[in-house]
This record gives sequence, C-alpha cells and structure tokens, in this order.
Amino acid sequence: MRRAGPDCTEQKKTSRGWARSATTANFSPLQGRRNRHLRAYTDRVLGDLYWIGVSAGVAAGVGVLLAGLLNATPLGRVAGVVLAAAAGVLFGLLVDNLDEAVGGGIGGTLGALAAATIAVGTLRRGGTRAGTAALFGLGGLAVAALAFVPALGYVEALGLPALAARLRKRGGERYAGLRILARD
Repeated sequence: MRRAGPDCTEQKKTSRGWARSATTANFSPLQGRRNRHLRAYTDRVLGDLYWIGVSAGVAAGVGVLLAGLLNATPLGRVAGVVLAAAAGVLFGLLVDNLDEAVGGGIGGTLGALAAATIAVGTLRRGGTRAGTAALFGLGGLAVAALAFVPALGYVEALGLPALAARLRKRGGERYAGLRILARD
C-alpha cells in the first residue's frame, strides 16, 4: 500500500505471505524486467535458464525467417546467418544480460544455418523463391512463438540442425511431375 510522504522502506505483507517493499517501482523497460527482488516459486537459476531458452528459440525462429527471405544467393545465405546471430544477441540483451545474448546468438546461427540448408534443397528441387520465402517466414514465426514454452527453445535451437541434416540426407532429385510420362 502506498503512503503519503517520502518513499517508505517498510515491508508490507501480501496475500501470498511474501514481504514486499513499499518503495517506488522501477518502470524502465530494460532494467528490473524480472523483478529479481521479489521471491518467486522458482529459483533465480530456473528463471535464467527459461529466458536463455526463450532467447535461443526466438533467435532460431528469426534465423528461419531470414533464411527463407535471403536464400537466393550464397551471399544472401551468409547475410541471413550474420543477421540472425545479431538479432539473437540483440534480443538476448533486451531480455536481460549477456547469458541470454549468448543463447540468442547461438540459436540464431543454428536456426539460420539449418533453414538455409533446407531452403537450398527446396530451390534445387524446383521450389519457387516467393513460395519458399512465404513458407519459411510462417515457419519462423511459429518457431519464435513456440520458444516461450519452457525448455522448447533449447529443443528448437538444437533440433533444427538435426532436422536439416536428416532432410539433406534424404533429399531427392528434382520433382519430375508430368515429365515422367514423356519417357517413352
């Protein structure tokens, strides 16, 4: 409860039984985002692990999106990987600190490399650039959204390269379509 006068440092009982300071709150969008001074039902380590996973998963989703948009040339694929890593680091720094930034950078790099491998195979087998970009863009948004499920961000960041390696191994030739009937 707020009291008139200077900032109070007395503790106030809450309905959960936790003590909370009655001082003014920090409303900065980047500082104190997770209210570390309050006790939570999980330990601070678990909170950090959750946000590192979210950073890795969101960055992997951004990597998939960028690989779909920039997959036409080898220079575009390299630019997609670099931009995805930079976006992951930036997202991690916005979330909290260097731990999340490292997780975001690794997730962005792995997601972009895996998606670029799949996108190259898609174009080689006859997919159009616009269709590939649209599908990879939607897939990237889905990967980024699923990253907020606990521990799924780690699975996405590590699972996308494994999926790309499996699909590359199984990749076939160009789709024959009706050309197969012309082989008389």
